[in-house]
Amino acid sequence: MSNAPIPFLAANESPEAAEWVGALRAAMPDERIVTFKDLNEEARSEARLAIVANPDPADLRRLPRLCWVHSVWAGVERLLADPENSRLHIVRLLDPQLAATMAEAVLAWSLFLHREMPAYARQQAQQLWQPRPYIRPQQRTLGLLGLGALGSASAERLLAAGFTVCGWSRQQRFLPGVECFAGDAGLAGMLARTDILICLLPLTLETRGLLSADRLARLPTGASLINFARGPIIVDEDLRAVLDSGRLEHAVLDVFAREPLPTDQWQWRHPRVTVLPHCSAQTDRETASRIVADNIRRYRDTGELPASVDAVRGY
Repeated sequence: MSNAPIPFLAANESPEAAEWVGALRAAMPDERIVTFKDLNEEARSEARLAIVANPDPADLRRLPRLCWVHSVWAGVERLLADPENSRLHIVRLLDPQLAATMAEAVLAWSLFLHREMPAYARQQAQQLWQPRPYIRPQQRTLGLLGLGALGSASAERLLAAGFTVCGWSRQQRFLPGVECFAGDAGLAGMLARTDILICLLPLTLETRGLLSADRLARLPTGASLINFARGPIIVDEDLRAVLDSGRLEHAVLDVFAREPLPTDQWQWRHPRVTVLPHCSAQTDRETASRIVADNIRRYRDTGELPASVDAVRGY
């Protein structure tokens, strides 16, 4: 057993911290996993490794000997936003279960839009009995923003359901059955042919505000949008404008610039918006804890650190 404890840090000491600590202890019984608030000053000075879930960066600064952190979230933008963390080796979660859960959500909500559930809900409110024309999935083009682990898994599920799938990434990727685009010109070309746009991008300096008025205007009239990535990737007021105009048929939003979404925000009341409480792909504590445990065990045995986040790219 290592003498130094491994603190677990969550955002504002989340009530889920105890559940995380329990799962992590079960996955690595030879390690001392403790919540950050339970560390005394001496233990804080000993910690070389921390496990984190979107923590307050100020808490990390109270661990002076910290060398690396293992996130149990796929997104690490809050960690990277603090320049003090540039000295740290930051590892993000790469969990096949998370990718499978996200792919399930992408398929479910794509079908929601494909089968025009929002339009049928409006018709019900009007007591209007009117079947809408059926469109085969092969006649719909679904565009994925982001072709990493989450995008690749989602593409497989969408292809299996019969949809025409294209995708965009910063660097050129190649996925079987998917027409892949890259770069600014590629993004414009993909948007122009996309009926349902699905955002799975990490939040970085390059992706913040990516979906602004000019890019949203490139989508065909009547297209829809799903954002399962991060709220600030979309310019909120530009999105509202294209929804108000009717050019965009519907938006399924699971992420927002402020969470929980304040009750006075327009998204709650807009007839063309479905609001979700950041639930599209929640981390599975059991599978994530096993992955973290394997990485830490390998580090203890060999000194090998897991692959770290590129601070410039943001992932």
